[in-house]
Amino acid sequence: MREPWVVGVSGASGTPYAAAVVRGLLDAGASVDLIVSRAARLTVLDETGRPFRDAHWSEDLAAWLGRDLDGADVRHWPAGDLAAGPSSGSYPARGMVVVPASTAACAGIAIGLSKDLLQRAAEVNLKERRRVVVVPRETPVTRSHLEHLITLHDAGAVVMPASPGFYGAGAAASAAQLVDFVAGKVLDALGVPHTLFHRWTGTLNADRP
Repeated sequence: MREPWVVGVSGASGTPYAAAVVRGLLDAGASVDLIVSRAARLTVLDETGRPFRDAHWSEDLAAWLGRDLDGADVRHWPAGDLAAGPSSGSYPARGMVVVPASTAACAGIAIGLSKDLLQRAAEVNLKERRRVVVVPRETPVTRSHLEHLITLHDAGAVVMPASPGFYGAGAAASAAQLVDFVAGKVLDALGVPHTLFHRWTGTLNADRP
């Protein structure tokens, strides 16, 4: 039985994180169900110069990820489709990642608003006690945002701010390496194997690339 990871992309800046997580899941042979919010489509266009259209999602996703999707097990669900598979707890899924997670998405999931499929799917995975990872990127944060993140934590979600580490590549780290570090931490939280970053070994220099 197909059990995908649901990946929700909200409208916060940080769509490269979403692309890196999806690539990592596909590289691990995982199935992916993708939900891109309305606001996220504008952010993808702004940050990549590429559109993301329902009618051409496969073509647009391949361009966004920079790879051919032949053989990849990916499904796309429009964010406005509240009758989609991931909207139901009976739909088989392994869990969900919201990356990047805007303050609006975090608030909607925390209070059970179900404004769109992204929020509904996240709420469903939480109530089914599946692994849910939320990757907020905005900073600084208000008290209300912190309270929503605490609510998500208490509901069982892993709250993982997009905070890259520098020990794998040092001061010369590229933007891609910093993105991959965050994506790798997300995959760690899901239990998905990857080689996206150099792991700390307890030594200062011996194992540095």
